[in-house]
Amino acid sequence: MLREDIERLEQNGITRVAMTRIGDPAVIPLWFGEGDRVTPDFIRVAAKQALDEGYTFYGHMRGRAELRAAIKAYLDRLYRIDIDPDRITVPGSSMLAVTMAAQMTLTSGLHGLIVSPHWPNIDRAYRVTGASYDCVRQRWDARRGWYLDLDDVRAALRPETRALFVNTPCNPTGWVMRADEQRALLALCRERGIVIIADEVYHRTVFDGDAAPSFLEIAADDDPLIVINGFSKAFAMTGWRLGWMVTPPAFVEQMAVLSECFNTSAPSFIQRAGIAALEHGEDVVAELRAEYQAGRACVMEVLGSHPLLELAEPEGAFYAFPRVPGLASSLDFVRGVLAEENVGLAPGYTFGPGNEAYFRLCYAQSGERLAEALRRIVRYLERQAGAIGAR
Repeated sequence: MLREDIERLEQNGITRVAMTRIGDPAVIPLWFGEGDRVTPDFIRVAAKQALDEGYTFYGHMRGRAELRAAIKAYLDRLYRIDIDPDRITVPGSSMLAVTMAAQMTLTSGLHGLIVSPHWPNIDRAYRVTGASYDCVRQRWDARRGWYLDLDDVRAALRPETRALFVNTPCNPTGWVMRADEQRALLALCRERGIVIIADEVYHRTVFDGDAAPSFLEIAADDDPLIVINGFSKAFAMTGWRLGWMVTPPAFVEQMAVLSECFNTSAPSFIQRAGIAALEHGEDVVAELRAEYQAGRACVMEVLGSHPLLELAEPEGAFYAFPRVPGLASSLDFVRGVLAEENVGLAPGYTFGPGNEAYFRLCYAQSGERLAEALRRIVRYLERQAGAIGAR
């Protein structure tokens, strides 16, 4: 028999919808968090060369030394810091890093917090630890957009709270946490002995500056902080499953043990591709950001002022999270859009409590393809307006 908390796990709402039509060429897929551009040539060539050179053996369980050195150089350059490379671990995917961070900090009898709306697999990672958890909801208003109220965090804390997950830039809302907000949250968690699990995988997808503020810029080496990042979003490497985490120095031995248990090591030839991305990928980052900014502008033009929707302009990441006032079932809505208009969306309910009137779309798509998808969404929404408003 399975453990009860494992047996209760359900497929998240994104795959629940997408698996019914995934791969269907008639569908414009805006449901997953990736664009339609393949990984750049020079990154793929680096992986091929590594294979040709025989990089097919086990690697260091915390990542090859040359990749950790490249990550250090990248972080130092980006944030003007001096990270000890021994604090860096490359276990495999960024989601694996999230799972490891949850396992490191939570267990039965303890309590965790998730800043929400959030990617649905985060609460699954919390659940399998056996801990209880609550969501602290970002607030929204038409003038300010999405933001986190620190008083809401304080109110949700318990004596047994040991971990707080925060994703900034945020999937799905596009919220970007400011440096002063990060300082205040870190001070609170330092005082209470709570580990911040900071998912910064969208760090380069911001539309004001070169990178989003990072907790690494403000934290001491031994602060209760695990920062998770990766290659998938910034360098169009979603299928490569390569990410990293930065932990306090005291965690080094445990990181090696857990990495070996979970994945042995990230594939050696893929790590070579990661080095190429970090050392030669700045033009790719800039090109992708320009594409995503154009996608955001298209979304705001079509959906941002539509009378049947509420939508704050995203500050980062590449998602829009519109609210349909009066909508009772986000799952029914996105299923309807898929069946009648062949556009794949993600239902709001799967991003945590309080999101039933929302849906998420990824705007990291080619221009005309995205524009056509938005026209179809509006067409469906306007056809259903009477039924939605009657609820």
